[in-house]
Amino acid sequence: MRITLECIAWLCGAGAVLGSLYMLVASQLTRRFLGRGSAMPVSYPAVTIIKPLFGTEHALLNNLSGFCTQDYPGPIQYLFGVHDKNDAALEVVESLRRLQPGASISVVADARLYGPNRKMSNIMNMLPHVKHDILIFADSDVGVSPDYVRCVVGELQQPGVGLVTCLYRGVPDPGFWPRLSANSSNYHFLPGVVVGMALGLASPCFGQTIALRRATLDEIGGFGQFTHHLAEDHAIGAAVRKLGQKVVVARMLVTHACDETSVTQLVAHELRWSRTIRTIDPLGYFGSVLTHPLALALLAIAFSGASSWSLPLVFVALCARLALKLQLDRVLGQAPRDLWLVPLWDLASFAIFVSSFLSKRIIWRGYPFNVGHDGLLYPLGDTDTGAQSVYASTLVPNAAPPATEISLGPN
Repeated sequence: MRITLECIAWLCGAGAVLGSLYMLVASQLTRRFLGRGSAMPVSYPAVTIIKPLFGTEHALLNNLSGFCTQDYPGPIQYLFGVHDKNDAALEVVESLRRLQPGASISVVADARLYGPNRKMSNIMNMLPHVKHDILIFADSDVGVSPDYVRCVVGELQQPGVGLVTCLYRGVPDPGFWPRLSANSSNYHFLPGVVVGMALGLASPCFGQTIALRRATLDEIGGFGQFTHHLAEDHAIGAAVRKLGQKVVVARMLVTHACDETSVTQLVAHELRWSRTIRTIDPLGYFGSVLTHPLALALLAIAFSGASSWSLPLVFVALCARLALKLQLDRVLGQAPRDLWLVPLWDLASFAIFVSSFLSKRIIWRGYPFNVGHDGLLYPLGDTDTGAQSVYASTLVPNAAPPATEISLGPN
């Protein structure tokens, strides 16, 4: 028994050392990736920006306004969609219309569902109202800089490119829990993806930005095939790669609003994200245990009975993590703050990492699902929460189209 504990302690210690080295490498790779500019367009074709909406968010109006103030000389159509014509997000869109009277804004309200992935159903309901051949899909909680469309179109015009996506950083709403969520996005997710791409282990495609041509969408067979996927963005990227076309990550960051108002919401969001990654890349996700050097160092102390060799590992892990944070703050152009949240979130994220292996259940937009090994969403039975009945009652892919409200702004 003692030998077993010592072996576990040494494994955890080795993991803590490797994880600390990972932090240092990640900081340098992220700095280099974001230090290069994106390609600029050779022409400025008309673009449709498609944004599925659901409810309001603290920064929603500000984020939507950023899309309407683009430094882009070509025509832009702004297409917003909701399932419910009484959705509170429509009030924000009306405020946006008043702030940006010259923007070509269209709104689609359509209740049809084609699968458990409601965002994809929302997008499918909007597609018949698209005017232009360059399509940019962006989640509602995304904020962008004025050169966003210019950079995305420039990357899409490069030879062999079929889809452009963007990395993102977290911008917290007021409050403690959003700050923790932003910590996760900026100091765990962002460097992890950059390292994965540098090592050839990650092929990302993020819903925060998916830009492609209408012809490419037709070639992959449309979006109907993704309405049962949890990670529909990853599946879309994979479908474009199967065509022999490149999926490019633009060398710019968009922002993602971190709006979790409670520990329950934060944990549910992180578990959903973790189980998504575990479904997409099980081996890579298991290997991501090395991104938790502080937790591994503490486990090494516990299993070794606080041996002298294990104690310095905590200090090393903390220094490496803080070095990563400070480097990323510099790269992201933000003042260093909340240093005390770093070890707190490190331990919390490790607990979430372990918990992600214990169940396949997730909560998405208030609806519970199980995630299959195939990455598809399966509603829980009536005995769980009744979600299956709610879902089944609104799923009408073969029904006649209901009334669709379309409100057109100036052209």
